Amino acid sequence: MSAHSVSWRMGVFSLCLPTPILLRMQHVSVIGSGTMGNGIAHTFAQYGFDVSLVDTQPAALERAIVTIHANLDRQIKKGILTDDEKGRTLARIRTYTDLNDGVRNADLVVEAATENESIKVTIFKELDRLCPGHTVLATNTSSISITKIASATQRPDRVIGMHFMNPVPVMKLVEVIKGYLTSSDTTDMITTLSRKLDKVPVEVNDYPGFVANRILMPMINEAIYALYEGVSDAEAIDNVMKLGMAHPMGPLELADFIGLDVCLSILRVLHEGFGNPKYAPCPLLVNMVSAGRLGKKTGFGFYTY
Repeated sequence: MSAHSVSWRMGVFSLCLPTPILLRMQHVSVIGSGTMGNGIAHTFAQYGFDVSLVDTQPAALERAIVTIHANLDRQIKKGILTDDEKGRTLARIRTYTDLNDGVRNADLVVEAATENESIKVTIFKELDRLCPGHTVLATNTSSISITKIASATQRPDRVIGMHFMNPVPVMKLVEVIKGYLTSSDTTDMITTLSRKLDKVPVEVNDYPGFVANRILMPMINEAIYALYEGVSDAEAIDNVMKLGMAHPMGPLELADFIGLDVCLSILRVLHEGFGNPKYAPCPLLVNMVSAGRLGKKTGFGFYTY
């Protein structure tokens, strides 16, 4: 791996050529070990970074390591990795239940906790207090304002959105979201770093839902309305989009895969952020989340798993 480097100058990262970026940024801490968190940890470790995976629940960390093992095995079967590379990847990941222990040496933190503004703001306050002064703080939020999250810190110039797609080891896109005070050095560094992970970074500005979910969630919501209003059943709605629009997965199946609670949270961010009724979540979605039918992760959503 070669390319741009990051040097330390006047308290911020700046790009220099041609020293490798890895000489400056080597230790990454990932906060949250769920679906996105373990995928992010897997990806950074696969590409040579030392990773601290942090979660308050030991059982969640154990599940995350089991998942990473299984996903690495899939890569081996596809010829993407060797057994030796799997071993080296796993050796680079350490797990922590204590936030201070998990971030004390971090060059970069990627937060992948629940999609809830108050939770993320609280985490970033703690990260700002605990992390070294040079640490860049990134969030994997899919909709919440980077500017709002950054306002909880004393380093808003070094707070940025790094929105990976699920499944992280497979999907190429990373939305790089600039908060109002995010510096160009931080943006350039995260863009370069994303390419180091064999991802395709797309730079976007900080507005509700960014680009991916501002377009995706209204489509999913409209599919739920079509079901709610009896236009057709779930399988037929999905088949129209798969066979007629060449989508690899129908919108209702995709909603189950994302998590209906996450879909609802993002739609509420869009509705509140823009004040436009077109983003109002379908009553059927609200009821399903209230009933605990959250999709694949609970075994029940628009489909049964």
